[in-house]
Amino acid sequence: MDQAATRLSLPDAPREFGFFMNGEWVPAGDRDVFERASPGHGVPVTRIPTCTKEDLDAAVAAARRAFDDRRWSGLSGADRAAVLLKAAEGIRARADEIAYWETLENGKPIAQARAEVGGCVGMFEYASGLARSLHGDSFNNLGDGMFGVVTREPIGVVGIITPWNFPFLILCERVPYILAAGCTIVAKPSEFTSATSLILAEILHDAGLPAGVMNVIPGTGPVVGQAMAEHTGIDMLSFTGSTRTGRGLLTAAGSNFKKLGLELGGKNPQIVFADADLEDAADGVAFGIGFNTGQCCVSGSRLIVERAVADEFAAMVAEKFKKVRVGDPLDETTQVGAITTDAQNAAIMGYIRQGKAEGARLIHGGEQLDFGRGQYIAPTLFGDVTGDMSIAREEIFGPVLTVMPFDTVDEAIGIANDTDYGLAASVWTKNIDKALTVTRRVQAGRFWVNTTLSGGPELPIGGFKQSGWGREAGIYGVEEYTQVKSVHIEIGKRTPWVE
Repeated sequence: MDQAATRLSLPDAPREFGFFMNGEWVPAGDRDVFERASPGHGVPVTRIPTCTKEDLDAAVAAARRAFDDRRWSGLSGADRAAVLLKAAEGIRARADEIAYWETLENGKPIAQARAEVGGCVGMFEYASGLARSLHGDSFNNLGDGMFGVVTREPIGVVGIITPWNFPFLILCERVPYILAAGCTIVAKPSEFTSATSLILAEILHDAGLPAGVMNVIPGTGPVVGQAMAEHTGIDMLSFTGSTRTGRGLLTAAGSNFKKLGLELGGKNPQIVFADADLEDAADGVAFGIGFNTGQCCVSGSRLIVERAVADEFAAMVAEKFKKVRVGDPLDETTQVGAITTDAQNAAIMGYIRQGKAEGARLIHGGEQLDFGRGQYIAPTLFGDVTGDMSIAREEIFGPVLTVMPFDTVDEAIGIANDTDYGLAASVWTKNIDKALTVTRRVQAGRFWVNTTLSGGPELPIGGFKQSGWGREAGIYGVEEYTQVKSVHIEIGKRTPWVE
């Protein structure tokens, strides 16, 4: 196929959006408007209102009314499931549109964006079943005079703050499960990548979700995000982002002791033993750091490899990096796209300079790539890395991989756990004893054996240590947004306390 035929076109003009509240679009009016330029092309692609604290207050009030009058939580699980299934159909029907705008605002390759949207369809379909199967418990062992019931009830109004790296995917890892539980939602996407969150709100409305149940309020973190954390009308806040910001939310959430769900940073190990299928492992390691240009909280950014094959394996990974197709996100063949924000681009290049200054050996990459427009960084591999270097300890959030050798299983586990984080990890070995030992002892909320960055809606998402609290997706992701109530039912005549 001709290369030019595989590249989509840029829009003729930026797409204008309002924001979505109480079941309808609200125009920008006299609010400030954020014009987003595509990080892969440097041209304006969307124009979206920058909402205010007053807009947030109105959205929370709409979500509160929708929750209190039980227009959603009062429905049967079957009725909620029907809406979620229609929403899945709506996402499938608009998948190309969603992927296109996701790519334009974020800079990720269009093929990756399409795959993510397809996965989001599955999340809504799976959550629809959970809406029908969510249940409590009963205790028939309290004697003839008492019967006990434990119920799960929706927690109420949920605030969601999502980052710019996976705008649609991260939202869909939460929204269908929150709705399955019977809650209402106020979502704040990143101001850099708001388009697909607003499209999802429209899809849900068209699927029959009652007005006020899903509200999307774009805006900045310091204004809308901070106000969400402090808002006494929000019962639970789900935040995905940096550990530094998450730490600040802990204090702000004390306004009404709201429950927090936090998916935060990661410095995730990929452990490779000499007995692994090294070709598979090299490909998996390259994918684990190159996916989404390394702007992924579960990126495998630390390569911990058995010393006997360390040099050979590093060379294999470097060869993979040389073949990775970096370029225009709208090109169907691109594997690694653009860096999403100017600030992140500068931060990644700063870490690369710091790695060199601290004595790490640059094996591959390390440079900014010039394609005439947009911002791109070559997949980068560092050797001779020690555990005290900043590139080994801090989350870079870019396509930068560090290599550290080990001699024993215990040493590999020790290096893997030598971090404040505990979000994800991978191990590559054909020895089941090693695989199980490492899986049990490495501190990480998600673990992959002889693969990486795989999964589906059935398994939960979340971290250990400073990588966060709580779990998203699966049945755990529905239960996270419920409260447990114990009900004691007395049977028969009461024994008098006062005679």
